Amino acid sequence: MAPKDPLLGTLKVCVLNLQSDEEPVTDANPHLASCCELIELVLRKGLQQPVLSLVHRDYWQCFEQLPHQDACGRLSALSLAVEQTRVCRKLLSAQGRGRYLLRLALSRKALPLFITHMLHTPRVLEWYSPVISILRNEEFVEPFMSLLLVLSHMEFKLDMENCSFLDESWILPVYEIYEVVPCREVGMVLRYLNGRVFVLDLKPGGQADADKFICPGDIIDEINGTSLRNSRCGQAGVVLSQLRGCPLSIRVLRWRAHDGTVYRPLIKLLRVLRTENPTLQLGSATSQMSATKDQRPSPSQCLKEGRIVYIVQFLGKANIGMFGGKEVLQQAIPLVLEKNLPSKEVLLDMKETHLTCTDRNSKLELFEHHYPEISCVGRYGQPDYTVFAFCVADSPETPQSTGFCCVALRASTIKECEEVVCRIATGFKHTEWFV
Repeated sequence: MAPKDPLLGTLKVCVLNLQSDEEPVTDANPHLASCCELIELVLRKGLQQPVLSLVHRDYWQCFEQLPHQDACGRLSALSLAVEQTRVCRKLLSAQGRGRYLLRLALSRKALPLFITHMLHTPRVLEWYSPVISILRNEEFVEPFMSLLLVLSHMEFKLDMENCSFLDESWILPVYEIYEVVPCREVGMVLRYLNGRVFVLDLKPGGQADADKFICPGDIIDEINGTSLRNSRCGQAGVVLSQLRGCPLSIRVLRWRAHDGTVYRPLIKLLRVLRTENPTLQLGSATSQMSATKDQRPSPSQCLKEGRIVYIVQFLGKANIGMFGGKEVLQQAIPLVLEKNLPSKEVLLDMKETHLTCTDRNSKLELFEHHYPEISCVGRYGQPDYTVFAFCVADSPETPQSTGFCCVALRASTIKECEEVVCRIATGFKHTEWFV
C-alpha cells in the first residue's frame, strides 16, 4: 500500500527523479537538495524537545548519541562518520552537522544502516513522539526505509569539502579550486562579513588580477587546507603572508549559483557589501562566468542580466474560489484549458523575490507575483506533463475578489517543466508544490 503520509509521498517522487537520471548524483543535480530536505523533515517530525533545557534538540543529537549507546563497538562506521562531522571546522550548528552527516551517509551508501541503528536504540528513539513521528509508526517506517534502501543503491559523488553553507541552506554554492603559482603577491582586497571572507577587489598587477579566475563577490573558503569559516579578522592575510612564495590551493565559493543567478544565501550579504562599497562590481570580470561556462541556455531559454529566463506558452488563468492548496491544482488546470484561449509566447523571469511574465512579442508585462503570494505550484498529470500552473491569491484591491486564481503555462519539455516548478517552489520555501 502506498504511504499515506504526504512527506513520504513527496520523498518517493524525489527518489524516483534521482533514480531516473541514471548518472552519479552530484551537487549540481536539481533534485538532490529537495530529497535531502525531505529526509531531514522526516527525521525532525515528532522529535520532542527536552524539558527545562535551553538547548534545541535536532536530529544531529540523535546520531551523536548512538555511539555512546553502543557497548559492543558495533557501530564503527557510524562512529567514524559522527567524529568526522564533529571535527569539521566549517560547521557551526547542529543543523549544519546533521546535514553534513546525511550527505556523508548518502556518499557511503550507509543511510539505511544509520537509521536502523537509531530504530534499535530505545534511549534515542524515545525522544520521538509515538503519536506523530514517522520513525515510531510501523505503518510509515517501512516505506521510509524502503526509499532509503533505493538511495543506498545509487551512486552519490558529493563534494564533502563544500559544506560551509550547510548551516543555512541545503542548496550549495559553486565550489572551485584556484591553484596559484608561487608569487610575491596574490593581490586580493578582502572583507570579513558574517564569518565569511569576501573578495572586494583585485589589485592591478597582482597574480589574481593576471589569472582572471577569482572575482569580486566570491568567498575565500580555505587556503592550503586552512579553513577561513568564522575566522577572526585578518586571518586570511596572515595565512597568505606565511605562505608567500609557495604554491597556493585556494578553495573558492562563487557568488553566482549553478543556474547563473545570484546564490540565494548570499543576496543579503552582497547587498551589505554594495552598500559599504558602492564601486563593487559583480560580474565585471570575464572569469565570473567560469562557474556556469558549461550551462548554455537552450533554445527555449534566454539570458537576462545573468539570469536564465524561460520561454514558455501562457495558456490563461481561471478563478478557483477561496481555497488555493495543492489539492485543487489538478482540477483547476482543466478550468483554464477548457477556455481554449489562444496561447501567448512569454518570457517567465524568476527573480530573487518575485516572478514576472512578459509577452515576448509586445514586451507587455502580463503579471508579476511575489513568491509569498503563491500558494501552490505543480505540473499537470496529463497529457504530456509539460503544462504547469500555480495558484495565487487575488489582490485585495481586485473588485469582487474570488480568493484564488490558477495561472497555467506550458514548457517546451518535461525536464524544463519540472525545472521551472522546482525553481518557483524554492523561490518561497513555504509554497506547497509537487512534480
